[in-house]
Amino acid sequence: MAVYICSLIVDEPQVIPADGEYHIVRFPYGARESFDAHGMHQAAQPDGKRSSYPDRRSGLIWPSREGWGSLTAMVYWEKGDYTEVRDRFVRDPLGLAGGYDATATEDHAGTPGGEYRHKHHEIFVRPRTPLAFLVRHNGSRSARIIHAQFKLAIHPAAEMPAAGS
Repeated sequence: MAVYICSLIVDEPQVIPADGEYHIVRFPYGARESFDAHGMHQAAQPDGKRSSYPDRRSGLIWPSREGWGSLTAMVYWEKGDYTEVRDRFVRDPLGLAGGYDATATEDHAGTPGGEYRHKHHEIFVRPRTPLAFLVRHNGSRSARIIHAQFKLAIHPAAEMPAAGS
């Protein structure tokens, strides 16, 4: 039985504003990706819109089929004046398919130097409901992430609950 995989990576710094809000981590399209053989991170998106890196849509993974999704993310923060960084996975972060649904929210107290975080969570996924990895911090000025990865592995044999469950 096939596992459907999308594995994104970015090494370009991204500025995360000091506004207390969560921000979608963005990933480039095309050759700079590590793996997208199943077409889950494309500039031409399933809802008919077109994205261009680094717009907010460039952080979306659109599951190519329904199933049990294993989500993985990694983020490296530069040293900043924050005392806490947070991250979460979100179904439909832009309200394109029924509304924002956050899961696996974690907060981490600052340590000397940068922050280097990794997370894993599993959820049911469906086509036309995009997923994203979001971050925030509590600093008084913008902070930068200098590396990020976001991965989805779909196991399609899982029995799906009814929509809205």
